[in-house]
Amino acid sequence: MKKLLSVAGAALLTALAAVFALGQPAHAATGFSVSNGRLYDANGVEFVMRGVNHAHTWYPQQTSSFANIKALGANTVRVVLSSGDRWTKNSAADVANVISLCKANRMICVLEVHDTTGYGEDGAATTLAKATDYWLSIADVLKGQEKYVIVNIGNEPFGNQGYSAWTTDTSNAIKRLRAAGLTHTIMVDAPNWGQDWTFTMRDNAGTVFAADPQRNTVFSIHMYGVFDTSAEISDYLGRFRTAGLPIVVGEFGFNHSDGNPDEDAIMAYAQANGIGYLGWSWSGNGGGVEYLDMTTAFNPAQLTSWGQRIFSGANGIAATSREASVYAGSTPTASPTGSPTTSPTPTSSPSPTPPPTTTPPPSGGCAATYTVANSWQGGFQGEVKVTAGAAAITGWTVRWTFANGQSVTQAWNASVSNSGSAYTARNVDYNGRLGAGASTSFGFIGSWQGTNSTPAVTCTAS
Repeated sequence: MKKLLSVAGAALLTALAAVFALGQPAHAATGFSVSNGRLYDANGVEFVMRGVNHAHTWYPQQTSSFANIKALGANTVRVVLSSGDRWTKNSAADVANVISLCKANRMICVLEVHDTTGYGEDGAATTLAKATDYWLSIADVLKGQEKYVIVNIGNEPFGNQGYSAWTTDTSNAIKRLRAAGLTHTIMVDAPNWGQDWTFTMRDNAGTVFAADPQRNTVFSIHMYGVFDTSAEISDYLGRFRTAGLPIVVGEFGFNHSDGNPDEDAIMAYAQANGIGYLGWSWSGNGGGVEYLDMTTAFNPAQLTSWGQRIFSGANGIAATSREASVYAGSTPTASPTGSPTTSPTPTSSPSPTPPPTTTPPPSGGCAATYTVANSWQGGFQGEVKVTAGAAAITGWTVRWTFANGQSVTQAWNASVSNSGSAYTARNVDYNGRLGAGASTSFGFIGSWQGTNSTPAVTCTAS
């Protein structure tokens, strides 16, 4: 990411009548596909990315990160790879292992080549053509994984110089991948260090989409200092929605050296409009942006304030992520945005989600609501909302007892302890004081076998 050099005048989005008329792609849906600006998995169910970026190429030993990212509710992980042009090349065997880790943890893999970052301005960066060479060199491990893998050709492929070549270079890269037999959904990043302040991607996205013979391309905008107001965010993303073109926020943060992005507006607009987002990044940042780490030293038990925000805050991953139906053995009857979809006959039933339980607050006390926010085979994510009663409180304690052998393996926004199946959660320093009627919440990852019934919860205020 580089400092914004100047601001180009806004240009009107090119007419895209042909794009408006597009229906489902004509090719067989062996994996993900795009239709009318939406992304669908191999079962034909709409899929909205909720996840984070993981710097695998610089920290290849941190393979446990995949399970830890999943445990916090993500349905997607964007994985940093290297073509060998700038950093150590990720071998075909390594990429195959990354894919297996994504699949084992029931996440979708967005694989990206990072060596293209800032080409034209950063002399160490390489071209989209070289990134395409890399994808073709590992094509054998990509083919057959179309249900689980999205190919992000090159990260932030131009800086603030030479970006006028973005449309041609991106189109040519897509054509080469298709000619080589790769049928995966392709993701393409914007120029200008990913932030497209010149609107090059925005105004030429229709041309690039039409260059894909399978019409199976998704556009990725990176939102940092350029996107510091709600109006800028909604205008940019909204133009893609109006044009019927698929857009995701492939990177964003809560702060940056080039300005202060409005992460609340990014997440709220994305959730309201069924747009995917992938926060930057799990851990391991350097160069002055260490504050963008979501965990301290890759430890999921030490979430930073940014990690807490993106995973368990409003419109965060925990509350909005839905696992891809290809992992469930059956197809949900509704999309993540609530629109009905046509579902094939299920082959098995997904794990039922227990209804929430609530204790009413006595006067001056507190209430607690226990909800299973996400569930998968052998594991689940719980969330407890604590609400003060008619008077302010200075602290709270929530208690429950699991009836079916469930256990808590990690928690955030509360201090959780247990004696056998009886659990106690107490507020931490920053969320104990609540005004009358005010709420806070904490979450946890648990394990279960057989039955995952909802326990009764009690809340005591202090």
